[in-house]
Parts: sequence; C-alpha cells; structure tokens
Amino acid sequence: MDLNGNCIIAADRQTVWKALNNAEILRASIPGCTELTGTPEDGFEAVVTQKIGPVKATFKGSVTLTDIVEGVSYRISGSGKGGAAGFAKGSAAIRLEDVEGGTNLIYEVEAKVGGKLAQLGSRVVHGVAIKLANQFFENFKTVVAPPKEAVDEVEEKPAKGWFSKLLDWFKKLTG
Repeated sequence: MDLNGNCIIAADRQTVWKALNNAEILRASIPGCTELTGTPEDGFEAVVTQKIGPVKATFKGSVTLTDIVEGVSYRISGSGKGGAAGFAKGSAAIRLEDVEGGTNLIYEVEAKVGGKLAQLGSRVVHGVAIKLANQFFENFKTVVAPPKEAVDEVEEKPAKGWFSKLLDWFKKLTG
C-alpha cells in the first residue's frame, strides 16, 4: 500500500523539524498512541491501539530514522505486531519545504500488513490509513501551530489574579 501527500503547517521549518523529532509531540499526534519513548538517534518504541474495520488491536513496535538531512528530510522505518490481529511494517520519506505562511511537509509512505489485517482487504486498510494520516496531521498541526483563533482567545483573556477577581466581585456587589 502506498500513501502520498502533503500538509501545510503554519510554522517555520526548524520548528516543524524539532517537532518531528520530539517524542512527546509525536505521541500526542499519533492517533491511539499511548506510549512513545526513545530518541531520533536511537529510535523510538511505541504502543498504539487502533480499530481497523472489525479488528481492534494494540500494536507494539519500533521506529528508526535514517537518511537524515538536518532540518530538511529523513526516512522513518518501522514495524509493529498486534498479536492475533497481525502486523504492520513500512517506511515513509519525509521532506520539509518552506512555503508562504509556513512549512510544507511532504510524505511518501510504503506499508505492508499481514494476518487478520490483510484479510480485511486493501480498500478497508487503505481507507483507515488515509483517515489515520489525516488525524495525525490535524493533531500535529494543532500541537505545533495552534489555530490563530485559539491564540487570540488566550491573548484577549489574560488570567486574572485573586486581587482582580476580588475587585470584579466588589464592583458587581456595589453596582
């Protein structure tokens, strides 16, 4: 199965690069990921629970980064086993390009599944893969570059200290 696409992220390339190498940001971005440990240099170990068609499984796997061009690109390769559900393995070429308003993240994925997952058929698996990729990028964009509206709301409503709250209460009380 091949999956290719891109995602525009409203952040500079170096910020996106750092996020792509940060275990906590990746854990928060990967749908169903309950654990992600490791480093880009040594690789990552992950635990991900997913439902693919009627099959729900917890996958435990490892990921390594190769062909690293700092701030520009790398290849991510990994495999995971989901017990009776089967296995998944694959790799993705990730490339970052500067664009107006942020960074274009381009990806080319090659993946294989086996076991019960393979029995579901390529249409089901491919559809779920597209859905998960879209969820990952939405989560990733939200963590790396929160929507402007969310930032504006925080800036417009600064947190009030206890004294400010007391004054507001007193003003309401005295009319």
